Parts: sequence; C-alpha cells; structure tokens
Amino acid sequence: MTIVGLGEALFDLFPDRQVLGGAPLNVAVHAHQLAVGLGGRGVVVSRVGQDDLGHALMADVAGRGMTGEFVQADPDHPTGRVYVSFSDKGEPSYEIVKNVAWDWLQFDPDLEDLAVNCQAVCFGSLAQREAQSRNTIYRFLTAARNAVRLFDVNLRQHYFDRQVLERSCELATAVKLNDQELPIVLRTLGLAAPTTSGGSGGDVEGMTRAILKRFSHLKLVALTRGAQGTVIQTLTEKIEDQPVSYPMADGADAVGAGDACSAGLLVGLLLRWPLRRTLALSNHTGAYVASQPGATPKLPGMILEMVKGSTSKA
Repeated sequence: MTIVGLGEALFDLFPDRQVLGGAPLNVAVHAHQLAVGLGGRGVVVSRVGQDDLGHALMADVAGRGMTGEFVQADPDHPTGRVYVSFSDKGEPSYEIVKNVAWDWLQFDPDLEDLAVNCQAVCFGSLAQREAQSRNTIYRFLTAARNAVRLFDVNLRQHYFDRQVLERSCELATAVKLNDQELPIVLRTLGLAAPTTSGGSGGDVEGMTRAILKRFSHLKLVALTRGAQGTVIQTLTEKIEDQPVSYPMADGADAVGAGDACSAGLLVGLLLRWPLRRTLALSNHTGAYVASQPGATPKLPGMILEMVKGSTSKA
C-alpha cells in the first residue's frame, strides 16, 4: 500500500512557530501513520529549496520514518512558505509565498515508476498554479491510471480556475472538498450557484451529486463540514455518521484536519472497507488533528487500532 501526496511541501509559519505543512505532504504523513502497521507507506512527492527550511523539511520527513527520495532539491528556488493567521472563530487563513520550489516540480523516470506502482495518490489545486508543476501532476496522474486518485480541492486565494477544476475532476476517481468550497466549485464549473452567503445552505446532496453526474467516472465525493464531520456521497447513497470530537489541546488549531480526513479516506478505500467504516476512520483522524496544534501530530493508538489487523486488498 503506497499512498502518494503529490504537490506542495512547505512550512506553515505561525506567529510563534514553524510547522511542516502542505496539504499533500500532510496527507502522506497521516497515511503513513495509518498504513505502516500494515506494511504500507505514505510518500511525499514535491520539491524544496537547498536552504535551511528545505534541510529542516527533509530531516522532519526522515524523522517520521518516511522516504525523502521523491522530494526533489531545487538549486534556484526557495522552500515553500505559508504565513498562517486565524479569525476570531479560529478559522485559518493563509498567505502563500509565490515562485517557490514546489512550483517547479519535474516529471522524471523515478516519478513515472512511482506513479505506475502506487495504489493511491492525493493531489490538489494549489500546486497547479504554475504550468511546470501542473503538467507534472497531470503526467503523474495519467501514469497512475490503476490507482485511487483523490482530488483534494483545497481552494486557496485565487489559485484556481475552471480549467484546473475540470481537468482535476477528469483525472480523479474521488473528490474531497469542504462545505465552503462546494458552492464555489459548482459555480466555477457552471453547474450551480450557492444559495446562501456562507455556502452552507441549499441542497447539499444535490450539489455533490451534480459533480458525480458531471464527471461520470468519479466514484464518490467526500464533503467535510468542520465539527459536523464528513459526509460521503455516491450516486446511489449518502453515508453520514455522528460527529466525532477529542479534548482540545493547548494551542489547538484546525490546520491539516481535512488532510487527515483524506488520509483516512484513502486507507479505507484501499482496504476495500464498507464506506461507513471508511467514513468513521476519516472522521476520527480529522477530529483528532483538529484538536491538536499543527497539521501533522502523532496519531493516538486508538485511531491506529482502527486499522490494526486489516489486510490490504489493493
């Protein structure tokens, strides 16, 4: 079970600390924690600068027992950085530095081999902001035709358009997005418009089904709703469970919670679990990360026990 996080690898810079980040990297880190006991692994595919942050990122990845062989070293561009701030309600916002190493991710024989042999890959829209990385991502996804391909929408600032969303959905087998992003995606694709200013109203089931109908090869849409938990929608059923919560640690933030959901989703899909069991794992991983500071905390034994003893059929 090889689960790839494809795209941006960076550091989230908080007012008081710096934390390893980037949605695909976060997914790979959590997938690795969940899968390593089954003989699986999470793999980061990205590019960092030959600078202090790049060295720190590589050391952090290695310290988690993960391979860094698919993290390219860029001699000309710095390691990615994102400045994170929070609203009064604790919701994160991001200032994303431009023209950094992951914008220049190169497709090479090593990446092609990994794409052909991986079982799942998670990718997003942010890493497609430059043509170089965008083309690399599309070539990787095309080569990974036998893998589960999760498009984690992660809309950031102005770094998306209709072409990116359409092509990403075309190359994916599943889509994950949040309730704020759902109406924006539908409006951008010309499928629907939000019915309320917050994007939380309207026929959510109809909106997710509209994506599935527009891209007929998609098997499911996963919608994250913060403290209300995640919903999985297919053309034939809607799977919903009771929200999960964990005690809040000092300095807890919501950064990376959706990425943890993605990791749980991918592991459950690869293990061919019923969707309800997959949803439970996704909800638990996301809720736990939301209760901790930073995007990639160590997952507790209770969550790891949820996959212990499972046999991968991927």
